Amino acid sequence: MIENLFNLFWAFLKVGSFSFGGAYSLIPLIEKEVVTNHNWLTHDEFLKVLGMVEVFPGAISIKFATYAGFKIGGVFGVIAANVGNMMMPVSIIMLATYFSVHLEKNIQYQKAITGIKFAVVGMIAAIMYQYAVKNGNHWQEFVLLAIGAALIIFFKLHPAYVVIIAGIIALFIL
Repeated sequence: MIENLFNLFWAFLKVGSFSFGGAYSLIPLIEKEVVTNHNWLTHDEFLKVLGMVEVFPGAISIKFATYAGFKIGGVFGVIAANVGNMMMPVSIIMLATYFSVHLEKNIQYQKAITGIKFAVVGMIAAIMYQYAVKNGNHWQEFVLLAIGAALIIFFKLHPAYVVIIAGIIALFIL
């Protein structure tokens, strides 16, 4: 039991430590830990959980840490996974806040941040492609994908409304 708790803590510490770019950039990192490295979830289960965590509000990494933590170690697993997940980001934000006045004008810092932003976009595009290919078995699903993208890109609709609209349309076309 203690080993499972430590593994949950360590796996989600790694996720939290490399969570540059926010929500969707974490998905490949989480998948690597919970599917590939530890086999806590199968790939299909991971995708099902991904769909589930997208429906509920809150941070994706916290929801995955909670799901995996509970599955592996119950309530103590939830605590271990979430403490690991939050430890590095909280520490880094505290330090960055303290030093932000000095770093803002540093050209190397600005270049590094720009590089990280573009790498994150690539990671998001890759996981979206994998998700669509794995789950897109019917033309209707690709229609929903196109509608969702169009509502955000062209109409600047809030993502919460896109989720609601997609859910309603899915009732009729899936």
